Amino acid sequence: MNDPNNTKEKVIRCAIDLFATKGFRGTSIRDIASAMGMSISNIYHYFGSKEGLLLAILEYASGLLVDGLKEIAASELEPVDRFRRMLVTHIRLSRENYREAKMFFLDEDHLAPEGKEVNRQIQRNVLAIYLDQLEALQKQGLVKSRSLTVTAFNIFALINWHMRWFDPEGPLTLDETIEEIVSFVMHGIGGP
Repeated sequence: MNDPNNTKEKVIRCAIDLFATKGFRGTSIRDIASAMGMSISNIYHYFGSKEGLLLAILEYASGLLVDGLKEIAASELEPVDRFRRMLVTHIRLSRENYREAKMFFLDEDHLAPEGKEVNRQIQRNVLAIYLDQLEALQKQGLVKSRSLTVTAFNIFALINWHMRWFDPEGPLTLDETIEEIVSFVMHGIGGP
């Protein structure tokens, strides 16, 4: 998508800004159309509904993450190095695309059943990448877990939670914070 002249992408970027600032419920299609200087019908033409726009944002944001993780997962790095790089990339992409990442924290109540399924499929794609990497580490005896799915969800909780508390003006830089999180995960998956 990354074409700055693409009207659809411009609408998505504008909606991300408004949803991140005013919330999903607090932002109307009229607000987005007004900010874009276009008619409401143009937005409906591209996305069909406000939910359709939200799903386009989720797919846009998840595409950045999934593509980044897949690229690392396919690399020739040793499994430990690959997993470490995956964690760093996931956290860094979450920070670099903070407004987009906030869309994943929206309540699924905003979505119809079809939208919920699209959102869950995005989540399953990310989970599958992590499970493959955790299985490779487990085969090398480096992960001690009765449930790799629970392990992956715990990792996601760490990554997602940092989005709420990390302060760029705080005592640790982003790089230092990433290293703390990655170190915690890498020591935690090894078990006692």
